Amino acid sequence: MAKSIKVNQKKRGRPATGRDPVSAVRLPVDLTADVDTWAESKEVSRSEAIRRLVEIGLKARGK
Repeated sequence: MAKSIKVNQKKRGRPATGRDPVSAVRLPVDLTADVDTWAESKEVSRSEAIRRLVEIGLKARGK
């Protein structure tokens, strides 16, 4: 049996937005509110705030 020809087939799913792997976390409501407050004060998104806060935490741990 001959294989079907694949022409102009679109990829399934959501298109990739970046090259970094996704790491999902669950945060309590009060911690999420604290992150949001910090993000607003720095004028960044929640995702960027979490990235920065994790970096700050990791740097502080090394001292």
